[in-house]
Amino acid sequence: MFEKFKLALPAAVPQSDQRAVLINYTDPGKPNMPTTSYNEPMKNNNQATRKLLITSAAIDFGLGLLKILFGMLSNSYALVIDGIHSLSDLLTDIMVWFFNDIGNQGPDKNHPYGHARYETFGTLLLGSLLIALALFLVYDAAARLLTLDEYTLPGWPALLVVIISIACKEWLYQVTLKQGKATNSRLLQANAWHHRTDSLSSIIVLIGISGAMLGFFWLELLAAIGVSAMIALIGWTLARQSVSELVDTALSDSYVDEIKTHIYKVGGVLGVHNIRTRSMGAGALVDVHLQVSPVISVSEGHQIGEWVIQQLLSNFSEVKDVIVHIDSEDDEDFDPAMAANLAPLRPEVKQHLSAVWEEILPEKDIDKMTLHYLNNQIQVELFLSTANHYAEPQALRQKLVDAAKHLPWLQQVVLWHE
Repeated sequence: MFEKFKLALPAAVPQSDQRAVLINYTDPGKPNMPTTSYNEPMKNNNQATRKLLITSAAIDFGLGLLKILFGMLSNSYALVIDGIHSLSDLLTDIMVWFFNDIGNQGPDKNHPYGHARYETFGTLLLGSLLIALALFLVYDAAARLLTLDEYTLPGWPALLVVIISIACKEWLYQVTLKQGKATNSRLLQANAWHHRTDSLSSIIVLIGISGAMLGFFWLELLAAIGVSAMIALIGWTLARQSVSELVDTALSDSYVDEIKTHIYKVGGVLGVHNIRTRSMGAGALVDVHLQVSPVISVSEGHQIGEWVIQQLLSNFSEVKDVIVHIDSEDDEDFDPAMAANLAPLRPEVKQHLSAVWEEILPEKDIDKMTLHYLNNQIQVELFLSTANHYAEPQALRQKLVDAAKHLPWLQQVVLWHE
């Protein structure tokens, strides 16, 4: 049997970063590669999204032309603006098609995390377009209102077209929002709310036209300004959310706490720190440092990391990629300035110890040397050759202490021998 003898040396160097194994899997069992279970639903969802966008584009095109035509024939400026709004929906449908198609492409050499950020960029572009359109419409309606001298009453066909528009756009809102939630696509959900604003704007136009027909001529122009303000508000909301994602804003505190709870369910995890999260289109990316026992093997620490990855991917549908750092200690407060004073690696350690122990403990008598790095110091385990018997291990230990006490990074020596 092996006997264990410890030798402790005074600590001299402050704590430093103990970074170890890096595990980067997008799915357990298949490092850095998307799995069929992830890509197949994406393909089906993409086909359903395309069918919906074709239907939406056809309706937007028809409504836009109908509103502009009857707005001009019925002397309704608000209806013409509402028609422009509908045609802007057609443009956004085209944008959604384009960016949704790109965003659903899997990872490649130049985009290892996939192309989901293209969808985010498309949402930002959509929001910016809505804001620009709203500013133009507000300016034009306000100018007409301030210079209102003569006014021609709108005709009743304008009311009929508005009612048809309200029904069509509300139906598009419902089906698009349902598909957006089913695919967890922010871009589709954004487009759904664009349909809802078109429906609500038509209601405002309906009120404005009705008021104008009753003699309140200015009410129609105010309705046009109100529609424009709604468009601007939705555009601002979409743009702000997209910018938040593009600058890697972290997920909510409650979501991160839930991630921690599931990580601690994995055996062998002693601590969790330095959790970093960010959104990537409809998905989320997670970086986390795990503290494990400093005396386990590298492969056991690696396996604990794999179980953590599996735990997160199986319990959080939004999480698409997890990077796990295995630490032997909590390095959350690591000072980068300490990097210049890191404890040496094995080759230098062996060189120093061989030089000071050569006459005390020849290298040929050491079967194995295990190094444990903690607090920027090194604990050395020596497994002595079974062919050599040391009658006085305590005396040997004291000699090793005296010979190595000048090495600031050596914290403890453990001897194992028969």
